[in-house]
Amino acid sequence: MLKKAFLLSCSVFSIHTCFAQTTFLPLGSEDYHVLDRIETLSGRLSDSISNGDKPESRKNAVNYIENLQSGQKATTSNNTAPKAKLSNIDLYNMQQMISENGEWTPNSEGAIASKHPWFHTFYTRQYDFIYVNTEDFVFDKNFFLIINPVTDNIVTMQHNDPQPSGISKTVLYSSRGAELRGWISKKVGFYTSITDNQEQFPYYIYNWAQKKQEAVPGVDYFLKPVSKYGTYDYMVESGYANCEVVKNYVNATLGFGKHFIGDGISSLFLSDVSSGMPFFQLQTRIWKINYECLYLELTPQYAKDSGDQVLTHKFSTIHYLTYQPNRWLNIGFFEAEVFDRPNDYELSYLNPIIFSTAINRFNGAGDKSLLGFSAKAIAAKHLQFYTQVVFNEFRYKELISSKGWYGNKYGIQVGGKYFDAFGIKNLDLQGEIDAVRPYTYTAQDTLANYTNYNQPLADPLGAGFIKAIGVIKYQPCRNLYLTAKATYYIQGVDTGSANFGNNIFESYINAAHQYGVKMVNGPKSTCEILSLNASYQIFRNVFLDLGGVYRKYTNNSSVYPDYSTTGTAYGPLTTNYIYFGFRMNVARREYDFF
Repeated sequence: MLKKAFLLSCSVFSIHTCFAQTTFLPLGSEDYHVLDRIETLSGRLSDSISNGDKPESRKNAVNYIENLQSGQKATTSNNTAPKAKLSNIDLYNMQQMISENGEWTPNSEGAIASKHPWFHTFYTRQYDFIYVNTEDFVFDKNFFLIINPVTDNIVTMQHNDPQPSGISKTVLYSSRGAELRGWISKKVGFYTSITDNQEQFPYYIYNWAQKKQEAVPGVDYFLKPVSKYGTYDYMVESGYANCEVVKNYVNATLGFGKHFIGDGISSLFLSDVSSGMPFFQLQTRIWKINYECLYLELTPQYAKDSGDQVLTHKFSTIHYLTYQPNRWLNIGFFEAEVFDRPNDYELSYLNPIIFSTAINRFNGAGDKSLLGFSAKAIAAKHLQFYTQVVFNEFRYKELISSKGWYGNKYGIQVGGKYFDAFGIKNLDLQGEIDAVRPYTYTAQDTLANYTNYNQPLADPLGAGFIKAIGVIKYQPCRNLYLTAKATYYIQGVDTGSANFGNNIFESYINAAHQYGVKMVNGPKSTCEILSLNASYQIFRNVFLDLGGVYRKYTNNSSVYPDYSTTGTAYGPLTTNYIYFGFRMNVARREYDFF
């Protein structure tokens, strides 16, 4: 009840004291890559956008792009806007972003008018099925609304070695729904999206979904297939209301959805691989400091086999502070607490101040605590480097010793990006290495582990792994996007009788060994993944996708636990598949992340 009262009071407070509002760029949008490119090519990190803390405000993105454009055109020496060496494709992408988010241009009419609207009613603006930007005659205040259809359809043809009996070589994915966003008098912003989905998986994803803690990647409640290798049925929803509670400084959002903290391909802090969740977010931007308080309601692990039930909840408080000491460097500090209470929010964790881990000790040190550090730097107007370090628990003496104490729980991410690689416009390279010690993200009480709805909150591999990822992105012309991605990881696995710290759903209390724990602990598995994708944009946010994936997974000791992606009946598994898709107003559905 305390949690509900807190969220309700925050919502009411926001409505009556708000000054302005915004909506956010959807996760998975190509717009984030555009912002990342132009920020690095400008040679100056922006203090108005934060690409390492997603989702990003549409308002901030448009303001940043318009400022950058004015810098491109200006010739006077007193202009302070950063000047970037942008290509014609970059300028096109920027103009498309402004048009799609035209409500945030100075006259609120930045959306490009359609030359051929449907029945003089639909698609009056090029990108929006229904577009309303008018005065409210009752309250004499501005009202803005956009409604768009959402659909995603994929045909996948797979081959597995060995090929299980009864599995289809062709699997289908179909999603349809709608999204809307808008504002009321530029005081309260709102967004909602809902889709109905039917999905058949490639074989290794099906095995992962069938593990002990059953789950559909990125989804909460689902209906299981009627027959083996059949179709999963589920809904995906997200939505929020937003307003500015302290003018130009503090922004509040109440809703249901996902978040991503980091500049990498994956995140050791908070990623979007699990399902959406109820949240209350406070974002503060003052001077060169960005500060976020995020209050989450999570779902602990549960057994789907026990039938439909009202699930209990656990909670998390996350603080993330970033500071930009100069134009090329940004540093951040991260803190997360996960705690289990009988469907009630712990009062002490409502504290909005970072470095409040001492509260955990005040509560008895039974909750899950994570601390982290991040950094991002740009150089030579083409290079970007980033890192994350996360600590769950460690003792300094044990950390510097060579005994391999199991309680040294930490993860490290190091990565880099090279924009306009080798002088080729719009050819971008990215490389990343992630390493997470066993037992990281686990808790003494399994209800307090760093998970949500039977899925990790951070990296999808969980713990006990070393992973290398390389990505090539190339946009040779305005509407063609080419992507190549290679992943290789080594990970230990747990056996039926021993907990080597790789399955984050297990308690660390029953660790197999106190000492001698390595980064890759237990029987070693290796996995190599190569994926290629070509996306052609027919109209803005309407894509044709064509691609393929090669994946090979094996364990040196032929150990395949129930949470692996192979299925215990088959052991080593090689999967190849090609796919063709059509989507509108949604990010591409991907399976090549584990």
